[in-house]
Amino acid sequence: MKRFFPLVALAVAACGGSDGRNQRAVIQNKGSDTLLNVAQAWAEAYATVNADVAVAVTGGGSGTGISAMINGTVDVANSSRKMRDSEIEAARANGVEPIEFIVGYDALAVYLHEDNPIEALTVDQVRAIYGEGGPVTKWSDLGVAVPGCGSDEIVLVSRQNNSGTYVYFKEAVLGDDGEYKLGSRDMHGSKDVVDLVENTPCAIGYSGLAYATEHVSMPCISSEEDSDCVSPTIATAVDGSYPIARPLFMYTAGEPQGAVKDYMDWILSPAGQCVILERGYAPYTETECT
Repeated sequence: MKRFFPLVALAVAACGGSDGRNQRAVIQNKGSDTLLNVAQAWAEAYATVNADVAVAVTGGGSGTGISAMINGTVDVANSSRKMRDSEIEAARANGVEPIEFIVGYDALAVYLHEDNPIEALTVDQVRAIYGEGGPVTKWSDLGVAVPGCGSDEIVLVSRQNNSGTYVYFKEAVLGDDGEYKLGSRDMHGSKDVVDLVENTPCAIGYSGLAYATEHVSMPCISSEEDSDCVSPTIATAVDGSYPIARPLFMYTAGEPQGAVKDYMDWILSPAGQCVILERGYAPYTETECT
């Protein structure tokens, strides 16, 4: 008994005491860099809703968050793409049944330097710029001269391959069998893409709409040469008219329970959806915000 008692006392102390005081639930939330800024905003806003719950948010990419959810090291994974079949199989092999939540929509914008005169592009042109074997390698191939870009060379800015944005762009623009050209500058995060384009006249990049600044331009995109050219906006992401619009996901390991369920319910409530709207994304459902 002399050896047993200290262990029990230590366990009770670690739990904050037998009456439950001083306990604070911590929800680990990790993944998509596209969702990082809104995930942080959700976490901050939820602290005013339930002070007994802290939400710890980190990025790292959709694939990183999904892997952490499968391995049981996070409660919620953020992803800007759907889970792959191989990831779902890996989760189930590990005793995890992923539950998918669509939490909003995003227009994946094509970013150009503010001095670039291009105002419109087709999906085929973007594919010709980014796709392996694509013939467009210089701005003059598109009939323009870009001030400050003396080399005329198109500098490709992309994301690392663990990014959901990288995967979605590949599927939506390059096609199932398409591959990226070699030689792109692959950035860790969405903000990094926009920052590099903002400071590089020769550059073109792609990233979530919420990361736009006044020092970059976003051409409208048409799905075909003769179709309407649609600008990336919250409205065109919601109605699906923008050709590179996508849903945004959060995944939990099984049906969420307790504090995690309460948090997910709040994210999908009007209050949570107004937060995502404020951050430049489209709510998953029609929401009125004051």
